[in-house]
Amino acid sequence: MAHFPSMDDKCAVLHLSRLQLDDLILDHLTDSKRQQIQQLHLTFNRLLLLPPSVCFLSNLEYLDISNNALTVMPEDIMRLTNLKTFVAKNNLLDESSFPKEFERMQVETLNLSGNRFGEIPVQFLKMTTLQSLSLGGNRLKTIPAEIEKLTSLELLYLGGNLISFIPPEVANLTSLRYLVLCDNRIQSIPPQLNKLHSLLSLSLHNNLLTFLPREILSLVHLQELSLRGNPLVVRFIKDMTYDPPSLTELAGRTIKSQNLPFSSCDLPSNLNHYLNLASKCPNPKCAGVYFDSCVRHIKFVDFCGKYRLPLMHYLCSPQCSSPCSSNPQSDAESEEENSVPADRLQRVLLG
Repeated sequence: MAHFPSMDDKCAVLHLSRLQLDDLILDHLTDSKRQQIQQLHLTFNRLLLLPPSVCFLSNLEYLDISNNALTVMPEDIMRLTNLKTFVAKNNLLDESSFPKEFERMQVETLNLSGNRFGEIPVQFLKMTTLQSLSLGGNRLKTIPAEIEKLTSLELLYLGGNLISFIPPEVANLTSLRYLVLCDNRIQSIPPQLNKLHSLLSLSLHNNLLTFLPREILSLVHLQELSLRGNPLVVRFIKDMTYDPPSLTELAGRTIKSQNLPFSSCDLPSNLNHYLNLASKCPNPKCAGVYFDSCVRHIKFVDFCGKYRLPLMHYLCSPQCSSPCSSNPQSDAESEEENSVPADRLQRVLLG
């Protein structure tokens, strides 16, 4: 138990780290002096609970209580209505540690890495003011679809967990600039992530990736892509599974590829909708289209003139002249590689 010493009238930051504190008594401070405190650092102490005195610092904006032994957050933390940054790394917190009302906090930066979270608390998924959420080094197995509600999020750090699947809803975080998913068990990247147009850095190292979706080329502002420690770095995967097209698809391919004229009055509404779903074969030497039946291929695309990344793409049939065919320097491949700006990715980390 410790009493904090006298304060300077202009003091706004309290550094109380590494003092072996198990409590914090501020009773000797006047209300005016408490109101002056805007930042409080209580790291590397012996705290089992958040000291009640902290919750009465009405103007506190920054609180760091990392490297203690906290297991629960008291309801009185809701008194910190001005709190913008809350850091509690390396404690013993989990998804049951926070009061339900915590969702009303106007926190912008929340860092709870190195705790015991098995899932992201529902309260966090309702904190629409969050700009930075860090839950690395926990026990998370999933990313809930509700993550899409955090529309102000610019940094999402979920590295060092047990995550195997990225929900496509992550693509709705349109303000996201930094996405860290390293050191997990992720096997594939949803192509919907091409909607993250603000993304600058994507960390995927030490996962189980064997390919990347070709849609990743749409991330025009991406400057850093970390891929080391994935199977794709050392293994070339080629999947030639192919389901024959249905009669409906064959008819649709004929109509679209030969530009046969038709109007909405000529066909039932479901067929009109179906024809609008045609995808053009990416092979520049092929004028074909496909609907549901296609061939998956892995193609190595050159970045920065140095790194070759395997990207997933789809062809209309096994007979289509593939850009990733036996001749790696075919005209089709070279043409597509040259379309990738040399300065698109400034850093591709493979090893």
